[in-house]
Amino acid sequence: MDAPPSTAKLVTIFGGSGFVGRYVVQALAKRGYRVRVAVRRPDLAGHLQPLGMVGQIKPIQANLRYRWSIDRAVEGADAVVNLVGILAEGGRQTFDAVQAFGPRAIGEAARAAGASDVVHLSAIGADRPSTIGYMRSKAEGEAGILESCPDAVIFRPSIVFGPEDQFFNRFAAMARLSPMLPLIGGGKTKFQPVFAGDVGEAVALAVDGKARAGTVYELGGPEVLTFKACLELMLEITRRSRVLMPIPWSMARIMGRFGEFAPGQPLTRDQVRMLRFDNVVSEEAERDGRTLAGLGVDPTSLEVVLPTYLDRFRQQGEFTPMRAM
Repeated sequence: MDAPPSTAKLVTIFGGSGFVGRYVVQALAKRGYRVRVAVRRPDLAGHLQPLGMVGQIKPIQANLRYRWSIDRAVEGADAVVNLVGILAEGGRQTFDAVQAFGPRAIGEAARAAGASDVVHLSAIGADRPSTIGYMRSKAEGEAGILESCPDAVIFRPSIVFGPEDQFFNRFAAMARLSPMLPLIGGGKTKFQPVFAGDVGEAVALAVDGKARAGTVYELGGPEVLTFKACLELMLEITRRSRVLMPIPWSMARIMGRFGEFAPGQPLTRDQVRMLRFDNVVSEEAERDGRTLAGLGVDPTSLEVVLPTYLDRFRQQGEFTPMRAM
């Protein structure tokens, strides 16, 4: 295949090698954009190359803690996308550094570079006065990028699902070994899981100029499910029977405290506190058309995608005999 013309629009994507990033890269590459992927480890971004034509996708080293690397990454870019985020803090990767300071620096660099379109990925529940570090830093990141780029488009997704997700995959892996799965707070928290491919399409539409400037969109899928219902669906797809054990909030807080010191931080106190709040698209966003549907995207159902990657968690993997769901 031929390389895209040098006159094609150049988009710099921070965090483009991550879970959501690969879907954003793919959606932009299909549209013919030149894609510059700004990541801390360019040597680990090789999996993105097959998503576009030869020379269309190029990684560049950048670290949000170092402003000079951000400036270099956005130099000459027509559009800038920020997808960087963390679920738990570790070492220098703190919520303030990654999710508050980082977006502000990206916004300032994008403005200085003359980028015409800026897109930022946040999260439903972002709240500046929040005492939850994750939610507070997400809101501060939004404010920081909007101060420099008032026309930036902000996307707040609910939990994102897809082959590389850290939600359904994590609990499916747990169900392989444990006869019991925890229902924190009784499993009543509501989610509106959104497919990573739909988030990627929404970001690409914003780069196309088809989203309202300076607007905060909330992205959710077609189903609103409780935490318990999500685990029940996962167990149905993986053909496993497990006890769903309600865990009171007091015990969950203790689990979160110890989880912060466990390898991979399977659960933190911040995550326990976030589970007290529903994670769904607001009525205001629905009414104002600040949703996937408002962008013209038909949200993908969980039952369409989950079986394509959770089948490996079945007793005989993908060779487990199928039965009607």
